[in-house]
Amino acid sequence: MAGHAWEAWMERLLRRAEQVGKEGEIPVAAVVLDPEGRAIGWGSNRRHEQQDPLGHAELVALARAARLRGSWRFQDCTLVVTLEPCPMCAGALIQARMGRVVYGAGDPKRGALGGCLDLSKDPSAHHAMTVVAGVRQAEASEQLGAWFRRRRSNQDSAAKP
Repeated sequence: MAGHAWEAWMERLLRRAEQVGKEGEIPVAAVVLDPEGRAIGWGSNRRHEQQDPLGHAELVALARAARLRGSWRFQDCTLVVTLEPCPMCAGALIQARMGRVVYGAGDPKRGALGGCLDLSKDPSAHHAMTVVAGVRQAEASEQLGAWFRRRRSNQDSAAKP
């Protein structure tokens, strides 16, 4: 599975992320795919809704996939996500031995799979994880940027008398 399949999954995730953004969460969505390319765990950001600092899309998808699969090892699976994973999520993906991570928007400030650092290439990473960056990057980046611009604009408006 590659190329056009990543594009199709990213399109679905971007639609889901848009809905999540309307619910007040940062618009990020993820899915874990089994070796045949079937979704075994969906996730979207849930930090605000659940008041859970671990409520990142990647971790939600990973936990759901582990329950369905009955295993915490994912060396033959792929996680597709709209935003480059942060250090917490990248660490969890390494611990879960995720085989491949495909992401849309890069995150130069907090991204941990090539943005500000690359934990997948760190000597402490105990397995080789393939990283595919920039799938539908322009759309994913614009979606996040627009959400943050609206949020800042709304906060500025609320602060004015």
